[in-house]
Parts: sequence; C-alpha cells; structure tokens
Amino acid sequence: MKKTMLLSALLLASTSAFAATDHYVLRDGSHVHHLKVTNVNNEVHISADVDFEPNSSEKDAKPCSGEISGEAKSATATEIVFKKHSETEAGFCELKITLSPNGAKIGQSKDCDTFAPGICHFDSDGKELIKVK
Repeated sequence: MKKTMLLSALLLASTSAFAATDHYVLRDGSHVHHLKVTNVNNEVHISADVDFEPNSSEKDAKPCSGEISGEAKSATATEIVFKKHSETEAGFCELKITLSPNGAKIGQSKDCDTFAPGICHFDSDGKELIKVK
C-alpha cells in the first residue's frame, strides 16, 4: 500500500515537473488582454482572449470579445509563434509572442479579425502584458 502511494506521488510530481503555466494581463483603459502560455513536455499551448469596452475615443464602437487557443511553436527561447486557420476565411491568424522576464508582447497578422471582431484585437500595440505571479 505504501509503495503504491509513493509511486503515485512520484508519478504526479514527475508529470507536474514538466508542466508550467504563465498568465499575462494588460488592462489598457476599457480594453483587457489575457494570455496563458502552458509548456507541457516541450509542447507549447497558448490561449489568448480579449474583452473590449469602447474607450472615450471610440465613440461609435460596440463592446466585443475574442478568444483563440491551440498549440504553438517556440521560435526561440523568448519568442512563440502561433498559427490558427479560420474556419470561415481562407487565411491564418498568426500571433507572435515575445516573452520577457516580467511580461509578454503580442503582435498579430491582419487575418486575426475573424477571431476578434470590431475594435477587438490580440495585438498589444507595443505594450507589455504583465506576468501574473
């Protein structure tokens, strides 16, 4: 019985040793960006979501939200590239995520509009999402 419990604990500890999840958040006025990066056994999964309420400069805009997730590729130790094919359009949404010790910046291709409509976008506009500790 003790051996089974010990083996179960070691197995759980060994799998969690290879898994790490980091969360990043940016609140820019009424715009909120959230990014989750999970590394599991050398595989990178990302989930990005945005919730935008119009700022005072966006008078005729409507509130919107968007989400995208899936497996990504590590281009370098500090850069992640994520591509997702749109089910309704012919293009791909591509996110380029640049990580720093304290945060992340996101750039997006023009074809990401199908995942984040209206004023919503995944691009952080050169601003850094802060790493949640």
